[in-house]
Amino acid sequence: MSHASGELQSARRVGIDPHLSIRHYDPEADLMLLHFGPQHPSTHGVFRMDLHLDGEIIVKATPFVGYLHRAVEKLCEKLTYVQQTPIVDKNDYVAPMTNEQALNMAFEKLLNVEVPRRAKWMRTLLAELQRIASHLLWLGTFTLDLGGALGGGSTLFIHCFREREMILDLFEDLTGSRFHYNTHTIGGNRHDLPAGFGEKAKKALAVIEARMPEYVDMSLGNGIFVARTKGVGVLDGDLALELGITGPVLRASGIDHDLRRDAPYGAYDELDVKVAVESGGDCLARAKVRFAEITESIRLCRALIDGMPEGPINGYKPIRQATMVKVTGGQVYVGIETPRGELGTFVIGGGDTPTSPYRLKIRSPSLHALSAIPYIMPGATVSDAVAILGSLDPIMGEVDR
Repeated sequence: MSHASGELQSARRVGIDPHLSIRHYDPEADLMLLHFGPQHPSTHGVFRMDLHLDGEIIVKATPFVGYLHRAVEKLCEKLTYVQQTPIVDKNDYVAPMTNEQALNMAFEKLLNVEVPRRAKWMRTLLAELQRIASHLLWLGTFTLDLGGALGGGSTLFIHCFREREMILDLFEDLTGSRFHYNTHTIGGNRHDLPAGFGEKAKKALAVIEARMPEYVDMSLGNGIFVARTKGVGVLDGDLALELGITGPVLRASGIDHDLRRDAPYGAYDELDVKVAVESGGDCLARAKVRFAEITESIRLCRALIDGMPEGPINGYKPIRQATMVKVTGGQVYVGIETPRGELGTFVIGGGDTPTSPYRLKIRSPSLHALSAIPYIMPGATVSDAVAILGSLDPIMGEVDR
């Protein structure tokens, strides 16, 4: 069965035609075209959906991306291997640590470089701390999107930001930066854990864990939150697979898939990762998965801190010039599990300039998540559209690149 025919069959299962021709819609209907975004706050200021409305009901939804395109992949093909890490920091700007890791793991595979065990554990610890920070930011902004009877959503937003700051403090202690870190390098890491990092991290994790019931009460325990999310934006598991959707959105549709467990990298092959799965496929299920992932990441971080091995943090030669890394050929693909799903990096080495990739392609999970919009928004209301988009947790920096 072809990819296209599979999509159509999955769409028919829920009675929705994502390719509906408005000209063939009910001629008696009084349709309105609503350009939702890019200025709308819930579309991040850089994303647009064309919603065709029959009254308040969406009959067709068409996403438009590209408002934040910066030609990142082409820029990486012009820069040297050493210079690219700060560039990809800005893709998924809510989880820069995982951007850096995905890129440098691809370069390491291309160069056949072995990463020291301590560096693997450090990368895994940083990735799990980043997952917690990312999901906290998602929860806060999602309640802002729902707003209204949730008190405008600002209470939970501020609470989540308060805890996220504790993790950014840890990253600042390590790298000197709170957002764009440039700490992953070819062969390992640039910065070793400072003295007292483990104890400070444990204290931050204890605070976040103690406040989790408060987050749950203000969201999953709030009747209005549940009413706005339950049964809204239902995504069928088969359709999610056909669209290449990964991460929490896929697992909320009943598909038990997580690269940390199924294709382990870093220190994950030494850890027991418990994957959160929900079967509802709706906005509420996606929220439950992310809550469970925060709890699991807290547990993994503690295990990583307690088991952190000694040793070097980089297995590659010292880099004194930007042109020192040279690749004469080969092609590789590396995928890792970020807070939004599988972030892949495909690199072809060689070409006229061995210090730069011949081709570099980034597979961003947010782009695949947005591809579900034409399937799951028809039949919903305009207010539901805000909840559905927020539940997908797209980061437009990695969508547009």
